Amino acid sequence: MGINCEPHVGPADEPVSTLEQRCAHHLPLLLFLPLLPLLHVTVSAEASGPVLPRGRPPPPPPPPGAGAGAGPPAMSRPWRCRWGCGQAAAGTEGMDLPVRSRTGGAPGHRTEMTHPDSDLKEKSLKEDLKFYFMNPCQKFRARHQIPWKLGLQILKIVMVTTQLVLFGLNNQLVVSFKEDNTVAFKHLFLKNYSGVDEDDYSCSVYTQKDVYDSIFFAIHQYHRLKNISLGTLGYEENEDNRIGLKVCKQHYKKGTMLSSNDTLNIDSDIDIDCIHLDLQTLSNKNSQDWMNSSFFSLEFYRLLQVEISFNLEGIDLQSIHARELPDCYAFQNTITFDNKAHSGKIKIYFDSDANIQECKDWRISGSIQKNTQYVLVFDAFVILSCFTSLILCSRSIVLALRLQKRFLKFFLEKYKRPVCDADRWEFINGWYVLVIISDMMTIIGSILKMEIKAKNLTNYDLCSILLGTSTLFVWVGVIRYLGYFQTYNVLILTMQASLPKVLRFCCCAGMIYLGYTFCGWIVLGPYHEKFEDLNTVAECLFSLVNGDDMFATFAQIQQKSILVWLFSRLYLYSFISLFIYMILSLFIALITDSYDTIKKYQQNGFPSTDLQEFLKECGGIEEYRGEPSFSMSCFCCCRRQGSDDNLILIS
Repeated sequence: MGINCEPHVGPADEPVSTLEQRCAHHLPLLLFLPLLPLLHVTVSAEASGPVLPRGRPPPPPPPPGAGAGAGPPAMSRPWRCRWGCGQAAAGTEGMDLPVRSRTGGAPGHRTEMTHPDSDLKEKSLKEDLKFYFMNPCQKFRARHQIPWKLGLQILKIVMVTTQLVLFGLNNQLVVSFKEDNTVAFKHLFLKNYSGVDEDDYSCSVYTQKDVYDSIFFAIHQYHRLKNISLGTLGYEENEDNRIGLKVCKQHYKKGTMLSSNDTLNIDSDIDIDCIHLDLQTLSNKNSQDWMNSSFFSLEFYRLLQVEISFNLEGIDLQSIHARELPDCYAFQNTITFDNKAHSGKIKIYFDSDANIQECKDWRISGSIQKNTQYVLVFDAFVILSCFTSLILCSRSIVLALRLQKRFLKFFLEKYKRPVCDADRWEFINGWYVLVIISDMMTIIGSILKMEIKAKNLTNYDLCSILLGTSTLFVWVGVIRYLGYFQTYNVLILTMQASLPKVLRFCCCAGMIYLGYTFCGWIVLGPYHEKFEDLNTVAECLFSLVNGDDMFATFAQIQQKSILVWLFSRLYLYSFISLFIYMILSLFIALITDSYDTIKKYQQNGFPSTDLQEFLKECGGIEEYRGEPSFSMSCFCCCRRQGSDDNLILIS
């Protein structure tokens, strides 16, 4: 007696049943099935026909093409086992139960599980990939997963913007207080200051008497500060822990000037002499003694510069009206008389460096302290929200990298070739990277803001850069959610498609731009104020590309040299013609070409990559989820079955 297993010719979708169910009409023999392991019955997956008793020759093979057109191949049919009667050879220790492998592989015990495991692995991978590339609304429809990251990003936009506005209003008070005090100091300490700076310096003098008068005027004004100033100013100790002025002069070490034969002998070594004038010295009845000292006997042919430095302190009371704690400032003021050119014109520079410092023994009544505590609590909540967003986005990137690793391994095993770089980068969500950078900057900026609010830190500039840049990134990230709508997705796709070509084009155009910059600086620098240094030249040429201030650039060239004047005309005409009519037009044409390509793709379909072709086998979202949720159907983004946000453009 043997067991013959043959392919069941029936419906292809009929499920494969167990051996007992298929052979129910031989019920008495089924009682011996549990004893098969004891009888050393082996199950072999031979690629042969019905089982014959040992010693019986196998039947001849069927003629070629006999089974053609009879339905699906035997490898895809479920197997039906029938019991037959055969005469076993004597001395047989058991029965052979050969079963044809579904995968058509070699005989063995585990080949039946190879194909189902591979199908299950592929199906699981496709479902994970499809779910990963869904937008938040589609994920909710598929698994009813609440879009926590989406809600958190919307909340974070509101909170970060509110925080920035509050900090900006406070910073505006700080900046206005510094600027107003700088203008007041110039009027207080600079003699005959007109209120408008002449150039990068404040004013200038041309006679020796004007130099002495300007120096003594600044010293007397410092002495009478509390009697003449309108602000809340006071004296502050300098770096030597002394209250007063410090006057230093730089001059050549030795020098003689003979007027008889117009001879000038100068030793290029520089000496620096300083004198301290404290309040007691200035308040002395014999106040003219320090003025008549040899220190103020200046030899102008040796003199390089005179520097007067003094420190003041003040308090900003306007912040109280904004329910903010007042700030105390330390002003480090410097007046410089520059005679390095020895051109007969001494330029006077005034520089004021204001630093916020902790107020000593301040006592303020009212609700200001409580308002400060509320702001600190709000900043702490912003930090908590950004930290949560940072954790969620980092987790998503880690899971995406794991999914990428699974896909790369499966694709290599199945198709025997690696995945292209575009599909590799498809797993790295650039928006998450942008959110992570924004969150880190917001957390650091919020900590600095809390320290500034508590008057433990005074670095407004660094805090402004961090909070401003993070808010910029947060609002740029809103474009991602607008990209779920096809009509709003054109900007993202156009930038994505044109960016590589634009960068390559800018590299070539930048070489020409740098050439014009260096040429204009070296040739036109002595004759035109807009070409005096490289930074100014670059800014001037960029404004010319935009069509700004063209006539003034042509008109301000000095006509002292006909050759330079002719060169300036050739230089400016060639630059404007080349960059405006050719380079700028080509730049716009690149972006327009990318836009036309995107419009064509939106009408006819985008090119598919290996990853997208692999995902097409998964079917639509309807096959992945159950019944649609009525609560989410009110959102128009949930009605869309796909998004162009994750499509890869081929350029």
